[in-house]
This record gives sequence, C-alpha cells and structure tokens, in this order.
Amino acid sequence: GRHKEASALTTNMMNRLVSAFPPLAALLLVPLSPVLSSTLASDGAAAPSPFIYDPTSPYRPASSDNPLGNRWAAARDVALIEQAVEDHNAEYVALAGSDVEGVCYRRCIVLPLDERFDPPVGVFSHGHVDTGDKMSLPRNFWDAIMRSKAEVPWLFEVSRVDGVTSPRVVLPPVEGHHASASTLTKAVGGLLDCRSPSNYAFLPRWMFRSLGLRPYDVVDVRLATKTPPGSAVRLRPHTSAFLSINNHQAVLETELKHYSALTLGTTIPFDYRGERYYFDVVDLRAAPRGERVPTAKVTDCDIATEFVRARDQLKPRKKRPRDD
Repeated sequence: GRHKEASALTTNMMNRLVSAFPPLAALLLVPLSPVLSSTLASDGAAAPSPFIYDPTSPYRPASSDNPLGNRWAAARDVALIEQAVEDHNAEYVALAGSDVEGVCYRRCIVLPLDERFDPPVGVFSHGHVDTGDKMSLPRNFWDAIMRSKAEVPWLFEVSRVDGVTSPRVVLPPVEGHHASASTLTKAVGGLLDCRSPSNYAFLPRWMFRSLGLRPYDVVDVRLATKTPPGSAVRLRPHTSAFLSINNHQAVLETELKHYSALTLGTTIPFDYRGERYYFDVVDLRAAPRGERVPTAKVTDCDIATEFVRARDQLKPRKKRPRDD
C-alpha cells in the first residue's frame, strides 16, 4: 500500500513539474515518474538495496541522442546511494558509545585512485598510487587517529557488506588472480591522505580486483588497530621474468616498503624499470610465534620474504576423466 501511495504521489508531482516546464520532458525523453520511483517495489516485491549502484538500470535512458537524460539518470542513481550512505553513517554516529567510536568507522562509496592523487615529487609515495596499499579517506579517519592515539603504521580495513555491496566482479581467468580472489571479503591498507569527500573512499586498483569491487560500490571502512606484525611472507610471481632480474630480492624488499600491510589472498603489483609485475600473497605469518594470519603489518617489521614457483612455471592440472 505504501509503495502504491508513494508511486502515485511521485507521478502527480512529476505531472505538475512537466506541465509547468514542458521543455523538461522533451529533454529527458523518458517518463520521469518511473525514474524517481525505481527504488520502490512493484506488486509488493522487496525493494532493491539502496546502496547498490546499477549501471544497467532499465530506468536509465540509453540513447546517445539524449546525453542530458543519461547524465541526469546517472546523477540521480549516485545521489540515492549517497543519501543512503549518509543516513547509515549519521545513525551510526548517533548511536556510538563514545566520540572515538563515532569516528573510527564509516560506510563509504568507493572509487579507484588515479594520478590526481599522486603525492608531489619528494614524498615517499610519489609514483606508487597503483603499486602500494595507500588509500584516500574522509577527514573523520584523521580524527580517529588523533583521538585513539593509534600507533603507526595507520591501517584501515576495507570489507564487503552482505546485502549492501553489489555482486562480485568476475575476474577473467587469463589475469591469473589468486584462487581466493573469488571469496576474499576484507583487505587492509595504509593511509595516503584524508582529503576524500565525506562518505567516499579512494582505493588502489589492485584492491578493487582482490575484493571484486566496481566503482560506486559500497563498503565498510574502519580503523584497524589489532593487525599483528608480520614475520614471514611467501609470494608467487605471475611471471618468472621477475626472478631473472639481478638482485630481485633487493628489488622486492625496496618495493614492499610501499605496503604498510599485506592481506592473504590478494594480488599486489610492483613496478620495476617500466615493467609491472604481479604477485600473489600465498602465505603470511605473524610474529613472534609464526602462526598463519589473514593480515599482517610489514612496515617497521623484520619480515622474511620468500618466492614460490612462478605462476607461468606451474604445470596445468590434468582433468580427470569422468566416469560414465
């Protein structure tokens, strides 16, 4: 009943708008009432999650002859997600048990980092926006660091949310990602800056692939204070060409400094002399007991690194004949 009333109210509102401004309907070339009521369920069915951005929405006009309509519909979708995220975060802050708790977590819309976030020449992370684990986060996380007196390295956990984050992106097999890339739900990274707009987080592209994310997905981000220091990591290069580099162990240790932490099951990139190399994190151990852990710090840690057989040297598994 509420859905029908809301739909009728929306239709009435839009009819008044179109009659007052006739050119508006001609510009959009689509019925406006279903566009504004697309989040309402029809026939009593459950409404889709307001957190999911759907670029294939049937309510978005696809005609290239109507660029204004396309942009209007896309902006509307993003605005709906922004409002849902803002409402969630406002409720969380209102119910938080303390000021510190209220700034240590946010639900965020994610977008990939690009060269616009590259720090100036002379800053350690310059040139490593894609080959490091640093993220651009909202201002509240700087307040979280200050109020909680978190120790460096400052780490943050990014996690998928059941029923909120859209379905995983299926990675092409040719890219050779780690087997757990189809199930990984959390990853940990460091802080690039806190100049992201409220409710937005900008992540390195490898983190998008490891978590199966797409732009405008919604995730949970929280300050991670219990990540153990690492003692050992085993990496699988995607190509044996990296192992032919002179002093490749030294190259690895140098490039690994751009990662504050590692997550088991992710695939991380390094650049060396104009070439990009990928590595699967296949084993991760914590200090001091050496137990296997899902995440571990690598900054300011005495961590042993080891390579396992490169992916291009692995023999393909033979398929067993099926018994008829």
